[in-house]
Amino acid sequence: MTFPTSFVIAQAAPAAGAPNPIMTFLPLILLFVVFYFLMIRPQMKRQKEHRNMVSALSKGDEVVTNGGIAGKVDEVGESFITVEIAPNVKIKLQKGAVQQVLPKGTLKSS
Repeated sequence: MTFPTSFVIAQAAPAAGAPNPIMTFLPLILLFVVFYFLMIRPQMKRQKEHRNMVSALSKGDEVVTNGGIAGKVDEVGESFITVEIAPNVKIKLQKGAVQQVLPKGTLKSS
């Protein structure tokens, strides 16, 4: 018994073009742009504001440190300041430890 055999010639699928490199990296690029505008840029802005605040410190300013200590600036050096936290009680700390400058008269003098 003979079976009719037919040869099926498989055609090669047309070669798919190489994906566009820009389209391949587009999601990664978009993710970086969103990350920049939501995280990096606001942090840089806060750092710039803090740097300007620290450079503008002067004697008599009332400040709050990162540790929550409030006092009046008694002496300003290049990288350190002296803060009076109570009458005749002074501490020396780095300028970068100042978190906030309070409006004048916020702390009551004894």
